Amino acid sequence: MEVLKERYALAADRLREIPKEQSGEGRLECEGLRKFFSAEAEFLLMIDDTRDFLGRGGLKTAPLEELSRRNRRLYEDILPENYEKSYANPAYAVRELGEEYGAVLSALWTMERRVIGYVYEGRLESLVIYMELFLEVYGAFVYAASEKEPLPGREDIREKMYWFMSDYAEVFAEESIHDMVCAEDSFGVGIIMESDLTDVRYLYAYGVYVGENELATARFLAGLPEETIATMADTYTEGYRIGFEVTGKDLSKKKTARICYHLGFERMMRRAVSNLEKLGLKVIAGQGSFEGSNPNRQYGYDHKDDKALFLDKKSVSRELEAWRAGFEQYKAQAKGYAGPAVVETFGEADFNPVNKKEALRLSPEQDRLLVEYRTQAGMIQREYIPGEERSFTIIAFPVPEIGPVFEELFRETIRINTLDYMLYRDVQQKLIDALDQADYCEIKGCNGNRTDLKVNLYKLADPEKETIFENCVADVNIPVGEVFTSPVLEGTNGLLHVNRVFLNGLEYRNLSVAFKDGMISDYDCSNFESQEENRNFIRENILFRHDTLPLGEFAIGTNTTAYVAARRLGVEAKLPILIAEKMGPHFAVGDTCYSHTEEVSVYNPDGKEIVAKSNAVADLRHTRPEEAYLNCHTDITIPYDELGELAAVKKDGTRIAIIQNGRFVLPGCEELNRAFETV
Repeated sequence: MEVLKERYALAADRLREIPKEQSGEGRLECEGLRKFFSAEAEFLLMIDDTRDFLGRGGLKTAPLEELSRRNRRLYEDILPENYEKSYANPAYAVRELGEEYGAVLSALWTMERRVIGYVYEGRLESLVIYMELFLEVYGAFVYAASEKEPLPGREDIREKMYWFMSDYAEVFAEESIHDMVCAEDSFGVGIIMESDLTDVRYLYAYGVYVGENELATARFLAGLPEETIATMADTYTEGYRIGFEVTGKDLSKKKTARICYHLGFERMMRRAVSNLEKLGLKVIAGQGSFEGSNPNRQYGYDHKDDKALFLDKKSVSRELEAWRAGFEQYKAQAKGYAGPAVVETFGEADFNPVNKKEALRLSPEQDRLLVEYRTQAGMIQREYIPGEERSFTIIAFPVPEIGPVFEELFRETIRINTLDYMLYRDVQQKLIDALDQADYCEIKGCNGNRTDLKVNLYKLADPEKETIFENCVADVNIPVGEVFTSPVLEGTNGLLHVNRVFLNGLEYRNLSVAFKDGMISDYDCSNFESQEENRNFIRENILFRHDTLPLGEFAIGTNTTAYVAARRLGVEAKLPILIAEKMGPHFAVGDTCYSHTEEVSVYNPDGKEIVAKSNAVADLRHTRPEEAYLNCHTDITIPYDELGELAAVKKDGTRIAIIQNGRFVLPGCEELNRAFETV
């Protein structure tokens, strides 16, 4: 630690000299470079000032106004109103620094922003090495200028960044895995359990960007009755517990659980921590477990491919080696890890990304390497955290940014999250009884929806003991309301289309996905003017750079209550997939819902075993495991008002109508239509 402190002091002293150097004699001749290095040095000196502020106990003594001002300063250059003149913006960086330096120095600027989290969490080593990286790049320019030699080129800078990532791969992997599976001194838990949650100043202890969403959410939750907070937290943690129970996994063997949440929900999370501790679990909330407002989503979109600077075969091998070493270091903690419990939020302003030619892009070969890396990293992680031994849960709530309906929608969301478990279980069993008779299902759209899809289903060998669809109630996926299966790929053909949908935080307009024998054969949308941009957008964000994906899930959402409430409040487009998938039939591309747990026996409440858990791609796990899993799963829902027909078709051609013109018509499912009567 003393060595690190010395290195930090030396780095800070050197940073203080840079603005003076670049305004006096011996400065770099290029005005753009002078401004860039001075601005980056000033940012890192602001981090040094923040470290001093934190060390003096400023979080406890400073007034709210100062905490807010300091937080904003850390993120000021990437806020939308300032981003056009920020070096974090690759278009501006190229304009100011030229083609040679613009994109690579913009990527460096973005890398250096990681120190914000490090300084708040007291991670001195990570803070030091990022400061030293900047000083190494700057020093190369100063040395060349003083020796009258050619300045370093783009490749010289890229190499320094490349070797930095390689040299410290173990540090980054160790941090990531520690924050996933280790409960000791968990940063977020300390804030949740020790702060005065009636004073919103605690929000500034995280170091992430604090906007109006976080402040308003914290104040709103502070005013809720204790019984409401208890309902929210208990639904969340009970879903986590039930997730283990219904899959026959032994929670008593586990020691830790990780919570993931948005700032402002700490009052709910405090009770959740207590609930999980009563289950015998210590709680983890390290880096990556909490988030504030996204200061600028275009900024993140511009830098999503910055790894193009580093990604090659050697770097993939190096990172995988570090990833395995990290898990070896924490293998005992990984074995005791029960899985994540996630609180999602929804209602943020729409985001329409702009594709910038100046932004870095992965090459086709790098696309392939990234897919390979994700596959191999996932396999390593599952060696230490086997899927058949862990579980999860997810619940969602709105944020104030959704508008004037926020408080009413929040109450509606609590109601939706706590709907009658038994009612849905019994109605959904009627659906399953009909679907189990089917050879395949046909789905056709209406009202401008062009869906025309045949989904082939698993054939039961013993209908008295086996079932195709899982009766999904409120456990790992809250709220209640779906039955789902893994379709048979061969014979699954046709077009899936939705007029508008939000997936993974991005809007898709007029999205169409074609299937041939269960694999994606074509796709398009109308977000951008050119078809190439539209296809790239889908390939990167739905296919996750795979050439194709299988139809991993076919499901029928039954939560008409959520659908009607969303339409009444005008928030259908804002709902997260967690709720939206329960509001009509949906189709997931990627892995099945039983990914990596195909051999685990799962039973519906009626005692029948669910046997449709794999497909032709997942079956490769026995011979070519690296090809069996895609490490992605994206649900695409057809809303009821775009659904003309969903029918189960028997082997002899007999049709069993499930839904017609957006209403359930199968006998025994009348209760699901009652919500529509309130419109």
